[in-house]
Amino acid sequence: MNLPTDTGPQTKKEMINGKNFRLALEKFLKSEVAGNARVQVCLPNGEFYDIKEIRLMENKLIGVRESHRLVVTIEPEKWTMGKVLKKM
Repeated sequence: MNLPTDTGPQTKKEMINGKNFRLALEKFLKSEVAGNARVQVCLPNGEFYDIKEIRLMENKLIGVRESHRLVVTIEPEKWTMGKVLKKM
């Protein structure tokens, strides 16, 4: 699922924010299958990693557009899953 951005059509993809991330998760979690699915991060090189934790962090830089960030910490897969069959 491609996550929405705050603005209209664009030539480049924008970063998602917490609200859009929540909206996407809510759509997925309407399905019991998705609610029980393993959650992973896919790197640009195609490697999958498990999510270790999600934290809210405050930025200490002056003049930064975002005052806080959600940080997802990943770790190597605990066990390797089979090959992905299709995107849903």
